[in-house]
Amino acid sequence: MGNPDYAYPSTNVDCPHRVAIPPPQPFVKSLQYNLKETFFPDDPFRQFKNQPLSRRLILGLQYFFPILEWAPRYTLDFLKADFVSGITIASLAIPQGISYAKLANLPPILGLYSSFVPPLVYAMMGSSRDLAVGTVAVASLLTASMLGNEVNANENPKLYLHLAFTATFFAGVFQACLGLLRLGFIVDFLSHATIVGFMAGAATVVCLQQLKGILGLVQFTHATDLVSVMRSVFSQTHEWRWESAVLGCGFLFFLLITRYFSKKKPKFFWISAMAPLTSVILGSLLVYLTHAEKHGVQVIGNLKKGLNPPSFGDLVFVSPYLTTALKTGIITGVIALAEGIAVGRSFAMFKNYHIDGNKEMIAFGAMNIVGSCTSCYLTTGPFSRSAVNFNAGCKTAVSNIVMALAVMLTLLFLTPLFHYTPLVVLASIIISAMLGLIDYEAAIHLWHVDKFDFLVCMGAYVGVVFGSVEIGLVIAVAISLLRVLLFVARPKTFVLGNIPDSMIYRNAEQYPNTNNVPGVLILEIDAPIYFANSSYLRERITRWVNEEEDKLRSSGETTLQYVILDMGAVGNIDTSGLSMLEEIKKVMDRRELKLVLANPGAEVMKKLNKAKLIEKIGQEWIYLTVGEAVAACNFMLHTCKQDPPKNDSEAYSNV
Repeated sequence: MGNPDYAYPSTNVDCPHRVAIPPPQPFVKSLQYNLKETFFPDDPFRQFKNQPLSRRLILGLQYFFPILEWAPRYTLDFLKADFVSGITIASLAIPQGISYAKLANLPPILGLYSSFVPPLVYAMMGSSRDLAVGTVAVASLLTASMLGNEVNANENPKLYLHLAFTATFFAGVFQACLGLLRLGFIVDFLSHATIVGFMAGAATVVCLQQLKGILGLVQFTHATDLVSVMRSVFSQTHEWRWESAVLGCGFLFFLLITRYFSKKKPKFFWISAMAPLTSVILGSLLVYLTHAEKHGVQVIGNLKKGLNPPSFGDLVFVSPYLTTALKTGIITGVIALAEGIAVGRSFAMFKNYHIDGNKEMIAFGAMNIVGSCTSCYLTTGPFSRSAVNFNAGCKTAVSNIVMALAVMLTLLFLTPLFHYTPLVVLASIIISAMLGLIDYEAAIHLWHVDKFDFLVCMGAYVGVVFGSVEIGLVIAVAISLLRVLLFVARPKTFVLGNIPDSMIYRNAEQYPNTNNVPGVLILEIDAPIYFANSSYLRERITRWVNEEEDKLRSSGETTLQYVILDMGAVGNIDTSGLSMLEEIKKVMDRRELKLVLANPGAEVMKKLNKAKLIEKIGQEWIYLTVGEAVAACNFMLHTCKQDPPKNDSEAYSNV
């Protein structure tokens, strides 16, 4: 640990500052403070302070309906920009909506229904200016996978449809409750690494599922794992339709080329945005003119004309399917929240405005509750659609209203035109969209920055691809929680050394030029001390002391006399931690070592005082800084070297 020849810096040991014990707080006041810090860290009630009742009412309405805040300032220029953005994302939403509904094993018309009502709700309640609302592939796949385990969509389509509405209802209730109860931090357990791996795995599975449409297969496995899909594909080689394969590969190539071109030339973003609808139109014309449906090319067929029918009476709240709908709703709801809020925040960062996560949860929940009652299934803010909305120059959420009106016109007048749309085109659209979710660059970045995060990412990916979507999600969350537990249960402890010619003490591994202090071991505890880590810290501190004594004994240097614990990073301590400190004090006493505390915080001092540990350690051995503690120890080492005082208080009075 650097040069052992320690130069003692000058310091005023005659009048060291005492560490203060904070004044006691009433229990109710302390509880109120802790609850506020837990659930209201952003202080949402600040704007209501010192306001008359009428103003508070208006602010309350604006909180739940942000449209009331920005609508009075809306201008014609904003409308022009939002109109262009809305029409652009509608051209993407219509083919994607139909495709994702098929992916969820639901009637294709539900994809259009879900692009009509939910965007209207979000436009009134959402706080993002750039988020474009609609169905997403991952939630569609989860819905198909989880509901398909209980009900076969082909054998009992009516029950399956009703369960999809019910799962959407539960997802909305769950999302709204998280927002209202300020529990949005629960979603944070889906770390960035988890989402990268899970999304990439889900995208891979979705692409594999589209081989059914690309190859024109009629029978296909309901399993989502790689082995089952490959077995299903290669066991039916005699059923492959070359017409579908050629058509699908051709449109997929077209979609990828347009996306690549728009990526290279951002001002031509509209080319990739219009490509899916162009593919649908061209594919429908090709099938109609060549009668390809008679040669094995499957088509959508009739789409019901008209607006969303009510579906509140179709919700299933009875056994044995209630549990399935509830589980599906909660899991898909969490995934949809994580994706939607992450997308909204990323675009808000580009435009330098703030998004309230809890407010977004309420908005998502409301639109899914309303959607479940109007024949819609789960919706959120997909990245691809939101990126198009952002690039198109949207100004406000009115772009969602324009998109919804465009979908409404489609539902009223244009649905018969989709009769000849080939399913292989929808499969190509889905594959093209999913390839954008496989973010290999992010995985490589995780590998370079944090290997454990890379492990979390790959655990989620492998779990989804080789197991199922649910297994992958469980593995990813389990590994993430394991890491949190490891952070808590195995906190870092460091040996500190003195930066030459200063009173600064830093980690000796990080700063190899630091000097050790003869006769003094300085340790930093880098985490709160709880029941989960108290035993580990007791053993680790003892090991540090043993190693230091062995090193001093082998080198023939000054024997160890003092152990200083830097408590600056210990934000809190519980009763197990207090017991650990008391045990450490007894161990140090038996080994004729003096335990010294430096820089304990307010919460720690409060607990030490209540547990009478300050009396046992000695107020005179608790210091504001490591520098003061080292100076006091050095003074004692030099003044009391020959005849150390038996009474700590007497010794300190001589300082």
